[in-house]
Amino acid sequence: MFTDWRSSHFLFSFIALASALMASWLIDRALGSTIAVLLILQLAVVVVALQCTSRFAYGFAVIEAMSFNFLFTTPRYSLQMFHAEDMINLVVFIIVALTTSQLAEHYRRQQDELKKTKLRNSILLSVSHDLRTPLATIIGTLTTLNEYLPKLSEGEKRELLNSATAESHRLHQYIENLLQATKLQHGALKITRNDESLADIVHQVVARLPDAQSRGRVQVQGQVSRVLVSGVLIEQALFNVLDNALRFSPAHQPVIVTLFQEPDVIRIDIQDSGDGIAAKDAEQIFDLFYSNSGKKTADSGTGIGLAVAKGIITAHQGHIESVPVSEGCLIRIRLPNDQPTSSP
Repeated sequence: MFTDWRSSHFLFSFIALASALMASWLIDRALGSTIAVLLILQLAVVVVALQCTSRFAYGFAVIEAMSFNFLFTTPRYSLQMFHAEDMINLVVFIIVALTTSQLAEHYRRQQDELKKTKLRNSILLSVSHDLRTPLATIIGTLTTLNEYLPKLSEGEKRELLNSATAESHRLHQYIENLLQATKLQHGALKITRNDESLADIVHQVVARLPDAQSRGRVQVQGQVSRVLVSGVLIEQALFNVLDNALRFSPAHQPVIVTLFQEPDVIRIDIQDSGDGIAAKDAEQIFDLFYSNSGKKTADSGTGIGLAVAKGIITAHQGHIESVPVSEGCLIRIRLPNDQPTSSP
């Protein structure tokens, strides 16, 4: 992940440098204005500082200063410099570039703090609203058992206990999603990969969901390779997607989970028979706390479940998306096939 991040910054910096030098060369040819060239190069430093880290911006500023000396000062195509005005311009350019890099870093830190503050506020609002319902049910059920236990039949006792147990599991899953969402937003999610069978993980998810045991249909197309993943995290991601599919699909309709082996990835399709997802919402349903025009979302309206699923899949270098279908909703997950061995 760190290598990909660094490579993207290098690529962005290279494109910015090439674009700035090309624009500066054209301005120099057309106007012969050294100040205009320096302003273009300075603008490029600001852009890189806003998109990358300050260290990238410092290195970028030094490279641009050397390029300015080599290409736009007399003698041309040399790192020598004879004119005092060019020397002064170059020194001012470096000072301004370093200062703007610091300001850009400060601005980015402020934006990150603002995002974290918004996240904390959203989590607090979500917790205050969505923990209340299962807690109220559990408290009410246990209170009823405590006060009327001698008068209740065995069937009524089992029904109340099953209700409290189901709400406890719901509460536990909700808290797990909150914790993972917080870790994902702060970049603190740690993955310990093991050799796992995705088919086994899917069956474990189905066993955890009472509705899935009666309505879930698991299909494995051919042989599916074992993969290096965090079984616990992938199970949580699949649980969120499958729970969401069961929640929004008619009670009498099945939800089909299909595993495919592709050349470089393993594909997991989860399809329900609900109302489906509008094209304009296909990407946004994976946003944290996204609510679709008043409709309920993954975690009873909080929009945490699918966001956590996407974060976990992305952390495994995989991909999750909503695929357009004629009926219902199809969520497609692709995970890289990192393990060469096969199992039926």
